[in-house]
Amino acid sequence: MSAFAVSANELHHKDSQRIALQMYTLRNVGTLEEQLAMASRAGYHAIELVGDHGVQAAEMNRLLAKYNIKAISDHVQLAALRNDLKNVIKFNKAISNKIIVMPWLGTEERPQSAEAWREMGRELDKIGDKLRRHGLTLAYHNHNFEMKKYDGRLALEWMLDATSPANLKIEADVAWVFRGGQDPAELIRSLAGRVIAIHVKDNTAIGERNDEGNFTAIGAGDGLLAWDEILPEAQKIRVKWYIVEHDLPKDPETTISTANKYLKEYFRYR
Repeated sequence: MSAFAVSANELHHKDSQRIALQMYTLRNVGTLEEQLAMASRAGYHAIELVGDHGVQAAEMNRLLAKYNIKAISDHVQLAALRNDLKNVIKFNKAISNKIIVMPWLGTEERPQSAEAWREMGRELDKIGDKLRRHGLTLAYHNHNFEMKKYDGRLALEWMLDATSPANLKIEADVAWVFRGGQDPAELIRSLAGRVIAIHVKDNTAIGERNDEGNFTAIGAGDGLLAWDEILPEAQKIRVKWYIVEHDLPKDPETTISTANKYLKEYFRYR
């Protein structure tokens, strides 16, 4: 019996249908079709896109249908949200995706004070409001720099203070939360009602998997994160998606297969 086994009345099998794959993980695997074929072989039926992958909506829909995969969110850079929002909306509505995620702030874009983070929040709130009027949801994906404190509070907290929960959700990358010196389970708990998805990836100790950015797959056996705390907390606050990601995998197919197998086994008994 699995170490995750619990009584039958605690089963939440629907969570196994909430597993997705961030396609950034497979960016070095041939064509988009080859990437989707690999995702399908690994057992995924939902993915998170990175922009439009260089294809029109019709081609994206054709490939998604061919591999029985749906797009559940899309990482869209801040520049596109600022300058090309109309086309972002058009593409994502055409492929029936409803979640847009702002994934990254370049060094020159990163706020350096509490008030600057609040200003970033105000800008994202306006973008989120526009998206919401088109039936789309905006979320923010963190790295470690949002875990820096200004005047005793996290940068992420200052940003969220300036936004409405209706206009900005959070996609919590727990590996980066950990690297930023924060407790992922505690942060998720504190953001109940805001966290729409988590990025499921793990860290290793420095000196291990250096050629993979010191990242590892959940279930690989060499990770540092307390998944027995993180996953129950994510379920408790009803996170919608558990999105597998790895920034620099040497063996992408083994990485995504290992993570998917672990999550499905976990949700089988939770």
